[in-house]
Amino acid sequence: MQIMSNVKIEKITLSSSMQDVLAAYPGAQRALFRKYHIGGCSSCGFQPAETLGQVCARNGNLDVAEVLAHIQTSHEQDAKIFISPKELAELLQQDKSVKLLDVRSRQEFEATHIEGSILMAQPVVQDIMAHWPRTEAFVIIDHEGKLALDAAAYFMGHGFERVRCLRGGIDAWAQEVDANIPRYQLA
Repeated sequence: MQIMSNVKIEKITLSSSMQDVLAAYPGAQRALFRKYHIGGCSSCGFQPAETLGQVCARNGNLDVAEVLAHIQTSHEQDAKIFISPKELAELLQQDKSVKLLDVRSRQEFEATHIEGSILMAQPVVQDIMAHWPRTEAFVIIDHEGKLALDAAAYFMGHGFERVRCLRGGIDAWAQEVDANIPRYQLA
């Protein structure tokens, strides 16, 4: 048994559901889309109950072992992008120029946020793309550390070199660094 992303599952195989694959490897859908154009839009999507073998079979009989190896390699690369809450707290003490970009909803941001963070709305994204140096250091924050990688991939794909994601999101920050930040669950 492997423990990945805080989810206990048996080893991923061709008979594993895509729901189990995504639980073990949260970035699997992004990895599948990037290399195989699977799972990124309605024409190439998959169902949570569909197995990895079924997805591979209906997408040109892809080799399941090759696909799984790609998912695992992408997962390892994703892990390098994360920064722990304690590491971020230390970084912010050492380097005041590091920016925090919050990808949560406006309602979540207004309810609670890390001091100094910027809500990533469309005008902010436009400003980043047009004016920020590609060497600018910034950390992307979401609720529980599950969605920030998509935003990081976007910026990295546009040449930004120092993009990180807060592991566990603002929820982990509230537990490990600042207990004054209220925790919440989304309905």
